[in-house]
Amino acid sequence: MSRVLAFGTSMNSRSINRKLASYAASLVADTHVEPLTPADFPLPVYSQDLERESGIPQAAHDFLAAIANADALVISFAEHNGSYTAAFKNLFDWASRAERKVFQNKPVLLLSTSPGGGGGKTVLAQASAMMPHFDGVVVGALSIPRAGQNLDTETGRVVDEALHNQLLALAKTLAESLK
Repeated sequence: MSRVLAFGTSMNSRSINRKLASYAASLVADTHVEPLTPADFPLPVYSQDLERESGIPQAAHDFLAAIANADALVISFAEHNGSYTAAFKNLFDWASRAERKVFQNKPVLLLSTSPGGGGGKTVLAQASAMMPHFDGVVVGALSIPRAGQNLDTETGRVVDEALHNQLLALAKTLAESLK
């Protein structure tokens, strides 16, 4: 059985991206899903001065270890003002200081959702472009617009049939990458 990290990039305990990541990961055949968020890795705000004074915090190493122990990742990006959440960016910045190849050649399915019509497409485009530079193997990406209409916001299940079928196809692609 493969191990898939379901990573929602928001600190919000009721995050729709957290729920979407977990739901999508559950669609990948024959896997154990481990949900994670930036809240699982508390870190100070990154600065070079702090890194020189104190080194890289253990939480950044713990994040890298979680990725190392996984077979694949499903990451759903919350979009804050057209970009990454501050919490994700901070975690990523610390982790990349410890290991440039943050995503360790793992297959990654990238998702985003938001209440608006854009569905987080801007941050998803940024993540899709960034991922290969940090050793993530992107197997697909999908934005879910209008989360209140297209997503069961309690479970993360995509209720729009066309979008759900796209997600099923991407989950199958991720599963095939694990064989």
